[in-house]
Amino acid sequence: MEELEQGLLMQPWAWLQLAENSLLTKAYITKQGYALLVSDLQQVWHEQVDTSVISQRAKELNKRLTAPPAAFLCHLDDLLRPLLKDTACPGKATFSCDHVAEALILRVRSELSGLPFYWNFHCILASPSLVSQHLIRPLMGMSLALQCQVRDLATLLRMKDLEIQDYQESGATLSRDRLKTEPFEENSFLEQFMVE
Repeated sequence: MEELEQGLLMQPWAWLQLAENSLLTKAYITKQGYALLVSDLQQVWHEQVDTSVISQRAKELNKRLTAPPAAFLCHLDDLLRPLLKDTACPGKATFSCDHVAEALILRVRSELSGLPFYWNFHCILASPSLVSQHLIRPLMGMSLALQCQVRDLATLLRMKDLEIQDYQESGATLSRDRLKTEPFEENSFLEQFMVE
């Protein structure tokens, strides 16, 4: 199960477009099981299962289909991967979701070997540590990295302004007036950035 946790951590978030709403989703599927995280930006749900749960759920939902758990997992991966990679995959599967108490059930309908295939992801509320690991820490890290880039770019622009000023003081002029720019005002830029 540790492989599933590590694999899920490496997956990017993607929008899963459903008829009724959109969900931020990430999934990691192997031959041993899957891990799934789903968020509506209000709450985060999680499900992680192994092959024994896959076998049991497959028997309950697909009485006419018999296959090893790895075949069901491969089919789920084939259904989810294109959706999470933002590629159109019309007609392959129908997704819907239901909120039941604090749980979220993501339902899948498709075909497998010419027979109807049904799957329900039974997601429970994710623990605070899981939310922190998959959402808060990456977002905070990205925010800090972007703040550093903004500072570095502001410093570079100030240096370029000083370089241009030095050229102008040495008698250099622009050959094209349309290239003239105003000196960079960091405070105005930051105020505008916060407004946007």
